[in-house]
Amino acid sequence: MQFDLTEEQTMIRDVIREFAQSEVAPGAVERDRTGAFPTGIFEKMAKLGLMGLPFPEKYGGAGADTISFAIVVEELSRACASTGITYSAHISLGGAPIDRFGTEEQKLAYLTPLCQGQYLGAFGLTEPDAGSDAGGTRTTADPDGDGWVITGSKCFITNAGYARNLVLTAVTDRSKGTGGISAFIVPTDAPGFTVLNKYEKMGLHASNTTELVLDRVAVPGENLLGVEGSGYKQFLAILDGGRIGIGAMAVGIAQGAYEKSLRYAKQRKQFGSALTAFQAIRFKLADMAMNIELARNMVYKAAWLKDQGRAFKKEAAMAKLFASEMCMKVCDQAVQIHGGYGYMREYEVERCLRDAKLLEIGEGTSEIQRMVIAAQIGC
Repeated sequence: MQFDLTEEQTMIRDVIREFAQSEVAPGAVERDRTGAFPTGIFEKMAKLGLMGLPFPEKYGGAGADTISFAIVVEELSRACASTGITYSAHISLGGAPIDRFGTEEQKLAYLTPLCQGQYLGAFGLTEPDAGSDAGGTRTTADPDGDGWVITGSKCFITNAGYARNLVLTAVTDRSKGTGGISAFIVPTDAPGFTVLNKYEKMGLHASNTTELVLDRVAVPGENLLGVEGSGYKQFLAILDGGRIGIGAMAVGIAQGAYEKSLRYAKQRKQFGSALTAFQAIRFKLADMAMNIELARNMVYKAAWLKDQGRAFKKEAAMAKLFASEMCMKVCDQAVQIHGGYGYMREYEVERCLRDAKLLEIGEGTSEIQRMVIAAQIGC
């Protein structure tokens, strides 16, 4: 088994680590306070060729592998989780459906500008009454001549406020259950399409989380993504890949919290000694380092399986579940190590804890991940 990164992966890691520390980290505290979206960061990432990282070069991508994608998400999230989730959603939820299920014409029209960073990618799946039960979609798409008319709403959609087009799911035949759900590419400036940005969130303040309202939005027939009725299977496949991104985010956030804690513990003195002299603190840090390493290996394995064209549903669910729960524990212990200072925004670990919670919810809750794993092991 080969655990070393390839030369290309190492180069990508070094580039994004330097970028994250010089361009992303310095403004993270202020963005968390104000909710300002990091538009300039993504403009710079586009110039570095990172906005289409895993997609084919013919569409403006870099042709890199999924491990490289995970590395970029990890390093961004280590500096600023809001930036990490924006990038992860852009790739795994915005671009991936078009790359995997789109026609050549759709890829040229919609994947290319995403790869070039002209706008951000987004995916409209969750609804007010269809969260974990994504098969309960109520948004409808009714035939209208050669096209479709879509009516409904979506909630908790990442990046939609900065997307010119996005993929969303709608019911085209209610009688077929989940087999009657289809996916469409929809322009966000279409008449009847409203994007609302009014959520007040616990964390990830600088990420764009929106509600979508569609009031008889007309789209042409060629905007159907894949085959009619295949939307449910499509988004299940997309979520498998997206869970690698969430796992990488968890590793990055936890790594950042751990590094801050280790640095603080070496500097902070109590009872005449640095905190690292006390076994209670040393064991906390040892457990943090161990679990981060375990989670990283799980994420990279799931990514590697995906790159090999092998089944990775179980491994992606395991990686997402373990990494997200690990991240919450690490961030909790980071606050504890900092003591009263950990509760203060100045020391940043409380931001890590607030940001981490979403990872146990988004892309399938921890409970859903356990259901996926149980099904994969034959339960």
